[in-house]
Amino acid sequence: MTEFLVHRFVSHYEDTDDTQVRTRYGILASMVGIVCNVLLFAVKFIIGLLLNSLSVMADAFNNLSDAASSVISFIGVKMAGKPADEEHPFGHGRIEYIAALIVSFLVMEVGVSFLKSSVRKLFHPEELIFSWIPFLVLVLSVGVKLWLGAFNRKLGKRIDSTIMLAAAADSMGDVITTLVTIVSIVVSYFTRFHVDAVAGIIVSGIVIYAGFSIVKDTLEPLIGQGIPKDLYRKISESVEGYEGIVGTHDLIVHNYGPNQSMASIHAEVPNNVDIEISHEIIDRAEREVGEKLNLVLVIHMDPVETQDKKVLEVKEKLGRIVEALDPKLSFHDFRMVSGERQINLIFDLVVPRDYSKEETDRIQHQVEALMHELDSRYECVITMDKSYIVED
Repeated sequence: MTEFLVHRFVSHYEDTDDTQVRTRYGILASMVGIVCNVLLFAVKFIIGLLLNSLSVMADAFNNLSDAASSVISFIGVKMAGKPADEEHPFGHGRIEYIAALIVSFLVMEVGVSFLKSSVRKLFHPEELIFSWIPFLVLVLSVGVKLWLGAFNRKLGKRIDSTIMLAAAADSMGDVITTLVTIVSIVVSYFTRFHVDAVAGIIVSGIVIYAGFSIVKDTLEPLIGQGIPKDLYRKISESVEGYEGIVGTHDLIVHNYGPNQSMASIHAEVPNNVDIEISHEIIDRAEREVGEKLNLVLVIHMDPVETQDKKVLEVKEKLGRIVEALDPKLSFHDFRMVSGERQINLIFDLVVPRDYSKEETDRIQHQVEALMHELDSRYECVITMDKSYIVED
């Protein structure tokens, strides 16, 4: 069914990097969500009235909020697909994150509202009226939500859409809430023990948690995330794959929406190669790697020593010391400036982002002391950096 809908309503569906294609995927997911959730709301609302069940009613209005969320998703996806303009040179992709954030607050508002109602009913219980037909419709709704969750997850992963993955997670939360509702009805029917209010509280808690999870997931790219290791590896290895580039460092990636990123990286080139030759290589790497990974790439060129045996020997010794202190440490931009009585070792030392100031200072002092032990003339001039990579 998913592939049928995609093939039927998304033209050029294979080209998922294209903004217009992503917009078509988003519109399809939103419309399917609206239709499914409105139907589920209508059915569950009627069932809740027939059974006099607060948990069923809570589940129904949760579906209505999902339909409203799908409308917001539709608007958000359409606006996020707008091309860049003078005021927004990096496009409008982050609107998708804002839309997902609005959806999350709607989900939590519904959860809080029915939590209050469930607590009231806990102290003033009402008898449930059981009927097999409405009960079976609830079971069927679980199947619908399972499919809808799988549908959104598949499309969300295909086009890397935060709002679709959030919708998928919300659908799976709905599956849980409906199952809890079903259990409360069964227990009440066979034991005459009224668990409807308790089930309503559980349902409300799950809905609130789902909303909070979506908030967390959508705020991260808006606030600014670290670089995932796989993306760091892809960009670094792609740039380092060009002949004439001997290393990279200081990779930073800025996210302006799904599939809309800008990255900057420093590329090390031999200092004995003509600058125009290195510049040509850098320009080609910027263009080709950017097209390959679908991002705007800016490369800064750093000339480094690759021939002087003395410099390379000292650099290797420094590398062994840094590795021994902590395998997560790294250094770059190494230069050696020799004087009559002092040899300055100039470099940047990169520490993990979770290092405290005390740990950073301690590492710096240890490196300086250990290099000084190797040769009393060595004086380290260190610039301390922190890594932008997300650690496991």
